[in-house]
Amino acid sequence: MSTAPEPEPRAPKPALVFDDPLDQQSSDDTDRGWGERGDADGAADLKRFLDEKPPHHL
Repeated sequence: MSTAPEPEPRAPKPALVFDDPLDQQSSDDTDRGWGERGDADGAADLKRFLDEKPPHHL
């Protein structure tokens, strides 16, 4: 009598989610999503301003 090997269990399919996506916070809703650095100090802010200042703003 031969026994067939048992098939490997499959992961369940993801469930459909009908939540309102606008109720969730996106990365654009945060300072980090806009490229802000929360750990910068005043001197680093001034350096960044001077580095990124357009040439016509002298």
